Amino acid sequence: MIRLTLRSLRAEALRMLLSALAVVLGVAFVAGTMIFVDGMRAGAYERAGTFDRHTDLGVYSAGREALPPALVDRVRAVDGVAAAAGELTNTAGIVGADGRPVLGFTMLVAIPTEDALRSYDVVAGRLPDRAGEVVLDAPTAAEQGFGLGAAVRIGATGGAARPYTLVGTVDVAGTARDVGGPFVGLVGPDALALTGERGYGRIMVAARPGADVAALTEKVRAVSGAEATVKSRQQILDEAVEDAVRNVEQFRMLLLIFVGVAIVVAGFVIANTFAIVLAQRTRRTALLRLIGATRGQVFRSTVLESAVLGLVASALGVLLGVALAAGLRLLLSQLDVPVTGVLTVTGSTVLTGLLLGTGLTVCAALLPAWRGTRIAPVAALTDAAVQPSRGAGRVRLSIGAVVLAVGVAALAGAASAGQLLLVAAGGVLTFFGIVLFGPVLVPALARVFGWPVRRVLGTIGELAVSNTVRNPRRVAATATALVIGIGLVSAFMVGARSTKDGIERSVDAQIGTDFVVSGIGQDLPAALVGELASRPELGVVHEQRSTVVDDVEIRAAHPALVGRTLSGVLTGDAERVGPGQVLVHRELARARGWQVGSPVTVGGRSFRVAAVVTDDSPGGEVPAGHVIDLSDQDFAALFPAQRGYLAEIDPAAGVSPERARDAITAVLGRYPTVNLMDQGAYKKMLTGTVDMLLAFVTALLGLAVVIALVGVANTLSLSVVERTRENAVLRAVGLTRGRMRAVLAVEAVLMALVGAVLGVGLGTGVSASAMALLDRLGGDFHVVLPLGQLGLILGVAVLAALLASVLPARRALSRPVVEALADQ
Repeated sequence: MIRLTLRSLRAEALRMLLSALAVVLGVAFVAGTMIFVDGMRAGAYERAGTFDRHTDLGVYSAGREALPPALVDRVRAVDGVAAAAGELTNTAGIVGADGRPVLGFTMLVAIPTEDALRSYDVVAGRLPDRAGEVVLDAPTAAEQGFGLGAAVRIGATGGAARPYTLVGTVDVAGTARDVGGPFVGLVGPDALALTGERGYGRIMVAARPGADVAALTEKVRAVSGAEATVKSRQQILDEAVEDAVRNVEQFRMLLLIFVGVAIVVAGFVIANTFAIVLAQRTRRTALLRLIGATRGQVFRSTVLESAVLGLVASALGVLLGVALAAGLRLLLSQLDVPVTGVLTVTGSTVLTGLLLGTGLTVCAALLPAWRGTRIAPVAALTDAAVQPSRGAGRVRLSIGAVVLAVGVAALAGAASAGQLLLVAAGGVLTFFGIVLFGPVLVPALARVFGWPVRRVLGTIGELAVSNTVRNPRRVAATATALVIGIGLVSAFMVGARSTKDGIERSVDAQIGTDFVVSGIGQDLPAALVGELASRPELGVVHEQRSTVVDDVEIRAAHPALVGRTLSGVLTGDAERVGPGQVLVHRELARARGWQVGSPVTVGGRSFRVAAVVTDDSPGGEVPAGHVIDLSDQDFAALFPAQRGYLAEIDPAAGVSPERARDAITAVLGRYPTVNLMDQGAYKKMLTGTVDMLLAFVTALLGLAVVIALVGVANTLSLSVVERTRENAVLRAVGLTRGRMRAVLAVEAVLMALVGAVLGVGLGTGVSASAMALLDRLGGDFHVVLPLGQLGLILGVAVLAALLASVLPARRALSRPVVEALADQ
């Protein structure tokens, strides 16, 4: 039986090729993910502790307060300490050689001046030794044309950009300091002054040679006090490794979700393939039973065949996985995501890929193999080449109908129940309902979509539709594989478009000016808004600021802009907000018994209520509606240290937008940590992350869709083999070669179209349920269908189906009619 199985596999190698391709792609996704993540993990271990190569102890704040500079001097004075230096990491901005801010998230770090603590790799020049000196990462210095000794203007939250002398360049690529943008290194005092920080994030300590580190730890702990924590070198390294690896593991779990989707789709394709192949071997299997083969032998023979197929395909999948991992690195680099480490192929990755692919193939073949053993020997005496098509059982269809109905109900009721879990459960149940009820649902849809085809193509259409629905279980399994991938892609597309639309509506509601100035990763510099307000070309200049006092949100407001966010004014005049006059929101007014003219105390000062208003903005840290709006002047007087990340600006009366933009640009040239945008650009910035995430997810789910389309080609190809004599008869009675190709093309399109439509419907339903839930929970989200993108999905599915029909059509037409008529 073993020799017979291997000979059979060799004889039908072409027939099993597409099935093997599904395994290859699925295993390639798994292996590629593991290879890529193993490389990232190895890189994480290598870069952990890069800047602590000479650190023996570290002093960290036990709370949120920074460590004061005076503590650095006290630690440095401890007997046994060779060097101590404060370190902080923050964000900054660089003014480029052209006078414009250098793009990218800029990391600013305080670099130790003591040689005993320096761990940076210097490319050119040296590290800063004194105030006024700076080092940059080598790529930024080269791109901007900064040479050693050049004056480089650096700015941060603390104020306008200041000139520093470039004394060196460093290599931080692949380290924790590589965040995809420039790197700036200053001495500690300069870093504190530039950022406005009051202290350091930690203190690095180097012990003298021969010093007892354990005893030194206790001395440093005694000097640092109870508000600080002292960590050993091993603790520092362990935590650095843990943080780095944790990020890698989170990314790995994200990728494994998509891996699971691809594997499930491949499982559908493989199971369907074996079901078709074994059905086509009905007579051969019956002959084996007739000459003495037992059911167990037939079963084991099929399982062995699947194991050999899975093993060979898995080996090819592991090889393809290396290329896939390289492609993933390229994709992330194109999305400006820093990727560290190199591609790492381990024995466990190879073994996992081989076992997973082989196991998946065997498991997918078990049910078809078991069904194959039930063939009676008497079947060998009939003329039938295959088993008659069997419909799904009543139990399966009944369960499928119930599960489908429950899934749809869960999606519809998730918003009312306020449960996100219902959205996920509804999506899963709906999918399984489609799987179970598919033998009825899919053929019915195929007939519906085939109606215009029959009207237009006549007999050709009739043949194609009849062939498509001939075996309901087979076409349902083929279409279902497409539902998974296309359903998820559609869900992300609809969700992304709806989210972007919600963001854009929110910007329209909350931003009522022509221009927006925002901080890049930080709040606006303290002096910026004052400088902008002093420009005569600018009229409205409003910095969005807020703080929370006694469970009440205090917000800065501008009389010209305050009305844009209000949904109603109950009493009073909202435009009267100004010095000494505040707006109180309805819920807070009811809770405190305030009315127009009531005295209100904020920050120790007394104000009068100018109006009671309503606002549909979602609540934050305070109960909904517990908000007081103060004028900009009053807010600045009460909370001078409170900064915002966004300022709204309108031109002065009679000033063109171009002149206003020039005036803003002239001020911002001194502040490289802020960005100027109009409303359109601001919307694009906020929605850019959504677009990037959608591109990433679509690329990963695309493989699952490809595997499913392979299943369409596989089913069609095997069906051609099954209908060899039937197709020969059609050709004998006058069906031309072109018409035969058209029949197979329409058949493929119908299968793909049904799966794509069900997938789009499922994905849209899940996104609609999620958006309704978010809207109920306080957001402003509604379903917006990206008709162009969804239409593109359907178009790609149809085009891929047409391509998938080419090889089966060529095979159907390759044999002479007389030879095909003699096929048994």
